[in-house]
Amino acid sequence: MTETITVLVVEPGKRPYTKKIEPGLTSLQRELGGHIEAVYPFPEPVAIVCRETGKLDGCPLNRALRDETGTIYDIIAGTFLVVGLTEEDFGSLSPELLQVFTQRFWQPETFVMIDGQLLAVPLEDTP
Repeated sequence: MTETITVLVVEPGKRPYTKKIEPGLTSLQRELGGHIEAVYPFPEPVAIVCRETGKLDGCPLNRALRDETGTIYDIIAGTFLVVGLTEEDFGSLSPELLQVFTQRFWQPETFVMIDGQLLAVPLEDTP
């Protein structure tokens, strides 16, 4: 049986969901459809793994990243994964971290520019 890791998948316009994938670069690239990059915007031992050229490739804007004051400093384009960190590599998210980041990214967002300010607007729930 192949080893898997548990990750959180966050797609544009959708609620996040848990998925088991094979560990390693090839599996992550397959999930995201191209070269990947990892960012570490949170104090918890997690990484956001996203498509390296998501914005350049015109992937739909997905979720905002905010600083301590709630100000948007970046927007992730395209589907991304929230993965756990081990001492050497990416790993499974613990049940606690799955819950934390499912809640953090629960509400899909759309983005608008009003008077020169970028705003994230929660999308309405769809049946």
